[in-house]
Amino acid sequence: MQVNEYALGFTSLNEEVDAQSLPITGELPAWLSGSLLRTAPTRYEVGERTYTHWFDGLAMLHAFSFEAGAVSYSNRFLHSRNFCEAEAKGRISRSEFMTDPCRTLFGRVMSVFFPKPTENGNVNVTVLGDQIVALTETPMPIRFDTRTLSSLGRLKYDRAVKGQISTAHPHHDGISGYSYVIHMKRRSVYRFFVDEGGHQRVLAELPVKEPSYLHSFGMSENYLILAEFPLRVHPLRLALSGKPFITNYRWHPELGTVFTVVNKKTGKVEARAKAPACFCFHHVNAFEVDGAVHVDLLAYPDPGIIDRLKLDPLRAGNSGDAVAALHRFSIPLGRGEQVSEITGQQLCPTSLELPRFDYGRRAGKPYRVLWGVGQGEGSGWWDTILRLDLTTFPAPVQQWQEAGCYPGEPVFVPRPGGTAEDDGILLSVVLNSNTGTSFLLVLDAVSLSEVARAAVPHHIPFGFHGNHFSNPTNPSQLQ
Repeated sequence: MQVNEYALGFTSLNEEVDAQSLPITGELPAWLSGSLLRTAPTRYEVGERTYTHWFDGLAMLHAFSFEAGAVSYSNRFLHSRNFCEAEAKGRISRSEFMTDPCRTLFGRVMSVFFPKPTENGNVNVTVLGDQIVALTETPMPIRFDTRTLSSLGRLKYDRAVKGQISTAHPHHDGISGYSYVIHMKRRSVYRFFVDEGGHQRVLAELPVKEPSYLHSFGMSENYLILAEFPLRVHPLRLALSGKPFITNYRWHPELGTVFTVVNKKTGKVEARAKAPACFCFHHVNAFEVDGAVHVDLLAYPDPGIIDRLKLDPLRAGNSGDAVAALHRFSIPLGRGEQVSEITGQQLCPTSLELPRFDYGRRAGKPYRVLWGVGQGEGSGWWDTILRLDLTTFPAPVQQWQEAGCYPGEPVFVPRPGGTAEDDGILLSVVLNSNTGTSFLLVLDAVSLSEVARAAVPHHIPFGFHGNHFSNPTNPSQLQ
């Protein structure tokens, strides 16, 4: 049990502000412009009921807008149907990751035939087609006005892209976008699709009897990589159990971790491989060298992390232990459907989460630098920002840390005209338990020395992901 300095990060925020100028300590780079747009679970109570899991809270958008050395801050609840129904009814009305509405027997039966999937986009803010959207793990992205943060309704996929589960981490390669849906049915399929100018077409369908719980996937220059971890579900159980979504999955370590490599152009399966069992939320990057595709991801030994992220234990001070080991899995190419037996190589002795790198220039290619958040010895939560140099094995680590401060995902913003993949700054939203408020931290991406910080007028609950957009009113792709 830890002294819980970070409990405020799992406490609801109901205050909304509009374009409030923030006081700055230090000096923002003159070249920094655009907006850092993030989403986070922010309301954990509806009526007399509390959500069960950190992943369940109702989403709020947060925007830090930069111009001429100044920064302003806005935040607004994402007006998904989850939020609107909760506001109108005063109770939880839609199922979340580990929370299910209190239903009558009739209501449970009706939910099988007329399901109400979540569109609570509390995981990521990114580009789909030519629009910025908030995402969760269903194919129901929510559009919003990047200046006012007003919600604009769902972005609907083309009819061919059918499925109930998706990812909040789509990829793009500067030309096309890539994602998947999982279509749960008697004969379930993973369905990869390509997004070209806001229109989607199916690239590949991979049949599966019991789908795996997936949060992300890999992309190299020529391939998409699906990693199936042995946390699996029978679709009938998911439909009929009446239990919250993730509680229907079962851990089968004997199945191992199965990698499927799909050609980005043809949709053909180019390679398969099997590794020992592990669990993962976040792929980092993938690239092709010497006849193999190398897949970097953050591996946990099992899915115990899911239960450790329940709200009650976190609020009570139990350690989340929400960091994983960086592993590289090398999958031989040229063997078609033949399954290769592989093992992963741990690249760094220090565990981390929420990985970021120079995505705009290094996605799908060999890369050198990785940033993330870490959990120091004796800490119950992320209290460190890490920088790893992957050119040396094991990867050496630099860190930023400040007593009583709990940073979020470090978002890399490249310096205009720079060529090195760490020439720029990091932006991280930090909870300061000493003041009971949050601040935006700006670090030099090479040295992790502080450049500036901007004080927010309230606390910002811990969130997951977001991105910096140089021109949020006309985005083309992520940096």
